[in-house]
Amino acid sequence: MKKIAALLTVYNRKDKTVQCLQNLFSQEGINVIYSIDVYLTDDGCSDGTSETVIGLFPDVNIIKGDGSLFWNRGMFSAWKKAAEKSFDYFLWLNDDTFLYSDSIVRLVKCSQDYPNIILVGSTCDISTKSSITYGGMDKHKNMIYDKKEPKPCYYMHGNIVLIPNYVYEKVGMNDPKYRHSLGDHDYGLMAQKLGINVYVAPGLYGECDRHESISTWKNPNVDLRTRWKAFFSPTGRNPFEFFYYRKKHFGVIPACKSFITNFIHVLFPSLWKHDDYR
Repeated sequence: MKKIAALLTVYNRKDKTVQCLQNLFSQEGINVIYSIDVYLTDDGCSDGTSETVIGLFPDVNIIKGDGSLFWNRGMFSAWKKAAEKSFDYFLWLNDDTFLYSDSIVRLVKCSQDYPNIILVGSTCDISTKSSITYGGMDKHKNMIYDKKEPKPCYYMHGNIVLIPNYVYEKVGMNDPKYRHSLGDHDYGLMAQKLGINVYVAPGLYGECDRHESISTWKNPNVDLRTRWKAFFSPTGRNPFEFFYYRKKHFGVIPACKSFITNFIHVLFPSLWKHDDYR
């Protein structure tokens, strides 16, 4: 039986967190084909998330944060704790992502057919189930999706990601240099540099609505002072973290170019056309 460590970071989304865990613990094949241990970072929740989770799922391992970790460092903290034990797989899962009942068994089967690769699960929107919201993308940030067979991707979202222990031993954990975003893109790129492929698993694996609202730091309807503060925040586009990311994967010159243009974009947001981590 395969052993899976599910890694989550949560912050004040108690109802969604509970629904996410309910879907996870009711998966087909659980405790038969595989077992799941959950490592959940509570990054300073004030809505009673940890207490509710422990009451409903007493075996969940809670890692306490103080509100300064955000998504990426919260995932790093959960992974660091999980790595104290031996697992066949590490599963990244967002708490606003609701797995289908057969998602894990399909991911494990796909991983067995295509060993030693990272598998990304695609999600669709909750209401219409007609658009792909998160998953894997090509170099131009176009979503990649196929119903029948896995497809290679360049970038990946961290909503549903299955990482074999083989990959963990070669790549390690996600880079804690980033606080909130970029950690998922970064990990996929790190893996590819080491010769590890990243594939989008065939079909859909859950539902998660796209976060479509325009970010504060690039919203032309927000005053400059507010945009500037949001720009440097963990959930904005911190120019120093972004410079690190660009330099790490694309070189010094592209990093310097992005560093300058990001400041132009926050000062003149009407110039901004689309979100671009490349």
